[in-house]
Amino acid sequence: MNNIRLIARLDVKGPNLVKGVQLEGLRKMGNPNKFAKKYYEDGIDEIIYMDIVASLYERNNIKEIIRRTSEDVFIPITAGGGIRSVEDAKEILRAGADKVAVNTAAIKNPQLIREVSQRFGSQCMVLSIEAKKNGNKQWEAYYDYGREKTGIDVIEWAQKGYDLGAGEILLTSIDMEGGAKGFDIELARIISDMLPIPVIASGGMGSIDDLEKVVKDGHADAVAMAHVLHYGINTVGNIRDECLQRGIKVRAC
Repeated sequence: MNNIRLIARLDVKGPNLVKGVQLEGLRKMGNPNKFAKKYYEDGIDEIIYMDIVASLYERNNIKEIIRRTSEDVFIPITAGGGIRSVEDAKEILRAGADKVAVNTAAIKNPQLIREVSQRFGSQCMVLSIEAKKNGNKQWEAYYDYGREKTGIDVIEWAQKGYDLGAGEILLTSIDMEGGAKGFDIELARIISDMLPIPVIASGGMGSIDDLEKVVKDGHADAVAMAHVLHYGINTVGNIRDECLQRGIKVRAC
């Protein structure tokens, strides 16, 4: 098994880092570039930036944030929000991102997944899935930062995304997001076991116990964390050290 990647997720609205619960009730946290730089210096493996209103307002304002972060942060950066075309993806990558995450535009035009993958490589194409449970082993995909239902089954959508060329899945549980009470382990396990590409579990980390469960029981390849870092509940260094003590394969600093 490859090393589990520890990823800091930074949701941004305009120039601000924000944090909510179940993708609602947003609270301003501060300058996202400062947070990204701190997590980089603390040893995080990757950064994910998500512009949470870009698709809603059909705009893309994240390029300047990416550009500034890439001046001080030298680890992989994934950027999402408002990417509606290959040209949008190209601009984000030129600004300094290594990968693009697409949700809303992919749901509206699934062929965009193939187009981005063929142009820049599957390693650059991250399919972002916002999932809400609606029954036994059933989840519905949402878009526009959890605002809009699709009627699309998450498991079927993940498979289709892979078939179209997605090289990674960012799997966010709307039910667990921001609650700091653990991930949707069942969903993570189903998607991780079904697909041969990496799955990033997002939404719900409040403790290292939560990380351990989603990795060991949910078979996630990476863990995106926000609440636990933004609010100073834990640090990247402590999380990494504790993972190693528990036998979780992570990069040793």
